[in-house]
This record gives sequence, structure tokens and C-alpha cells, in this order.
Amino acid sequence: DSHQANSAKENATGSMDVTDEQPKAAAVISQVPFETGTELNKNSLAREKDVFHMSQREVEAHQANLQCLCRICGSSLKTDPCKKCHPVHGPVDEETQALLRKKEKRATSWPDLLAKVFKIDVRGDIDTTHPTRFCHNCWKVIQRKVSNAPHEAHLLGKDPVEWRSHSTSCDVCVTSFRGVKRKKPMLNSQLSKKLRIIAGRTRKIRCIRKVKQLKNKSLMKKISNCKQIHLSTKSLAIDYPVDFVKSISCQICEHILSDPVETTCKHLFCRVCILKCLNVMGSYCPSCQYPCFSTDLVSPVKSFLNILNNLVLRCPIKGCHEDVFLEKYCQHRSNHKEAES
Repeated sequence: DSHQANSAKENATGSMDVTDEQPKAAAVISQVPFETGTELNKNSLAREKDVFHMSQREVEAHQANLQCLCRICGSSLKTDPCKKCHPVHGPVDEETQALLRKKEKRATSWPDLLAKVFKIDVRGDIDTTHPTRFCHNCWKVIQRKVSNAPHEAHLLGKDPVEWRSHSTSCDVCVTSFRGVKRKKPMLNSQLSKKLRIIAGRTRKIRCIRKVKQLKNKSLMKKISNCKQIHLSTKSLAIDYPVDFVKSISCQICEHILSDPVETTCKHLFCRVCILKCLNVMGSYCPSCQYPCFSTDLVSPVKSFLNILNNLVLRCPIKGCHEDVFLEKYCQHRSNHKEAES
């Protein structure tokens, strides 16, 4: 009996030890997943921070690359031979503003002018997606467009660039890292040898004719010698069409007509200039070589004289920004002389 009682006590104590060990083991097991979970959370947060910093660095690098590119054509500002750039936003520069005044146009800010010339709306631009400057070559295009001059091929070689936000396959960052290869101009192999010879001969003939015409013009200008007497066409306050300016200028001195006279062949000259040329070079028209005498000179029609007298000129004296009609120009200059004396 005593032996059975001892064995029963041992079994009871063993069972008590087992029951005490079970909650300890359960507590240890429950703590392990919690610790591993916190470690995983820490690692994931650290990775997210690294990714955020990397993406922020990439965006900053992308924005820095954008500052070196032109907003319109996408060319690099560093390789621009003029070494000039202009802001996309803000008022236009003084040279462009003077040209706009001559053309009687109202655009005063770059966004308005870029919208008219290139059909681009830059008001909704974002610094992280769009460059904030444009190159001097595009500025020249704007100048030529405003002045209605014929565009050159190298100025309008490509359409305006469409800008996109930064991505893994970003063209801006790739091209800035690797550089851009320029395409070599394709040689025109279709022109035959005969055509080239004919083209060369025609060029030589044209050059000879131009040289002769220039020599005659320069000789006539020397004969007339009226720089100090007559007004230059550059003093016009408005940028009139080229054909109109030619019609109101003397064909000898190329100044604004002063006391104009008309020949029998309907060409217009200043009276002083045509009389000097007729005395020195002979009795023929300096423009078409038609026979012309001093007795054949007549004054133009009154409607043309009215147009000529109503031309608007800008006063060349510093500090005077007044626009004056041609018929009142001499009186305006005499007023300045009286004020100086």
C-alpha cells in the first residue's frame, strides 16, 4: 500500500510539472511570431523609405535635366552656340516688345506669344514635367514669325516636344546620360552631272548681273549724296510691307521720297537725285534705261502725295518718343532746334 501511495504522489507531481510547463511554452510560442512580425514591419518601412528617397532623388535629377532643355524644341541649352535662353513665363524682352509695337500687335507676355506662334499653352506647366526656359533659336523663330519673314529650314526643323512625367523609361534622363546622336544630312544623289553644271552656270550669270546692278546703284548713291538731306525708311514708326516701302522710297537713294517727281515710264524719284543722275549718267531712266529728260518730269497724283504726307515717322532725338506725320516733320525738328538754342 505504501508503495502504491508513493507512485501516486510521483504521478501527481509529474502531472503538475507538465501543466506548469505548458503555459510557459505557449507564452514563448506566442511571443516569437510577435517579434518576427515587428522585425518584418521595420524592414518593410526601411525599404519604403529607401524607395521614397530613391524616387525623390530621381525626380530631382529629372527636374535638373529639364532645366537644361528647351521647352519648345527640346534641344540642350548647354550646346546652344548663342549661349542665351529666355523664360517661358513673364513679360517679353525689350527687342521683341519693340517689334510687336511696330507690327501693332498686343501680345505682352511670353505665354500669349508662344500660344500664337507655336500653338502651345504653357500656363498649366508643372516644374517636374516641363522645362521653364526656351533656347535662342526658338526666340529667332518667334522674331521671324512676328516680322512675317520667310522661315529657314534649320529653324523649324521639328514640331514642339510633348513632355511627360518621369518614369523608369524616361527619355529625358536617358538622353541626358547617354547623349543624343545627330543624323548626318543625306546627300542628294539624284542630281546628274549636267544639271549640276547648268545650275553652276546660272549661279555665275546671276552673280555677275547682281554685281553690275550693285555697282550702278552704289554709283548713283554716290552721285546723289543725300544722306544728310533725305530721311531713311528706318525712321518709319510702323513696319509697313516691303512693297509699300519701295513705292514710297526713291529708286536712286532708297530714302523716303522728298519733293517726288514721276518720269514718263512711271518711276518715282526725289527731284534732286534724278536731276543729278541725268546730268552725270545721261538722259535715261535709272531704273529701266528708258529715255528720260528733265523736261519730262512731273509731280505724282494728289492721292499719292496725301498718302506720302500722312506717313508716321518716329523722332530720332533722344528723349522724344513722339510720332510725327511727314508733312509736319520739318516743323517738329525746328522746334527741337529752337529749344536747344
